[in-house]
Amino acid sequence: QCPGIEPLCLDVSDWDAAEAALGAAGPFELLVNNAAVAELQPFLEVTRGALQRSLDVNFGAVLHISQIVARQMIAQGVPGAIVNVSSQASQRALRDHAVYCSTKSALDMLSKVMAMELGPHKIRVNTVNPTVVMTDMGRINWSDPQKSAAMINRIPLGKFAEVDDVVNSILFLLSDKSAMTTGSSLMVDGGFLVS
Repeated sequence: QCPGIEPLCLDVSDWDAAEAALGAAGPFELLVNNAAVAELQPFLEVTRGALQRSLDVNFGAVLHISQIVARQMIAQGVPGAIVNVSSQASQRALRDHAVYCSTKSALDMLSKVMAMELGPHKIRVNTVNPTVVMTDMGRINWSDPQKSAAMINRIPLGKFAEVDDVVNSILFLLSDKSAMTTGSSLMVDGGFLVS
């Protein structure tokens, strides 16, 4: 469907592997950072391993991969766009999501700093902040009808997001139709944050 896109399979938390793979793959004009883990644990039971893995994937990988790609964009002297996939959980506390909420909040702020520092190079940086999305991970974490009903009841549109809802928002932020948008968070939450 997308002939100009070549997926790279790698452990994004492995900085050396990311450097090698992306260094050989450029040049880039667009980047979507979408990798994430959600290891749900109550605050009092958060393990060091879950914390480190979440920081490495949800925050550290985005920082490092964005550095690699942005340096290439700057070297080419072409404008670019970066979209970091965050979450509504970056702005609203959720039970058993202490680490996930925190890493997504950190991602939102990183994106704002990136927007400020990369703007002079004509590189825009934004986040998309979806509600629960019906991916494989979303289905695993929200398969309990009681748990999902409580969340859906807080979403004015009364449903979780589908993958296309998020993809279309990302495509907008990558496109010239959002040429004056940077440092912003686009909520794809069905109104969750206003409820």
